[in-house]
Amino acid sequence: MAELCKVATCNLNQWALDFEGNYKRIVSSIKQAKQQGCTFRTGPELEVTGYTCEDHFFEYDTFVLAWDSIAKMLDSDLTDGIICDVGLPIMHRNVSYNCRIFLLNRK
Repeated sequence: MAELCKVATCNLNQWALDFEGNYKRIVSSIKQAKQQGCTFRTGPELEVTGYTCEDHFFEYDTFVLAWDSIAKMLDSDLTDGIICDVGLPIMHRNVSYNCRIFLLNRK
């Protein structure tokens, strides 16, 4: 018989450019998912930056601060044993994209 996977879906109350607050809510949702025995956690799109950043998506700092939040998650044991699907903007070759990043075991 196949092993079951318990999934946590999150609808967080994120605020545009509230990197610290958004980070805390993401961390809380991952901890709650782990406490409930989930092995996969998925959140909303652009949950790191907030969805309505509008012109701030033209600013390089928005992307740097988003990556800083991801780095903080990977520097702890937060992603040990759980796949975390996190939404954030990514800039590649001066083009911004609405992306998903998957974190597992500090990678």
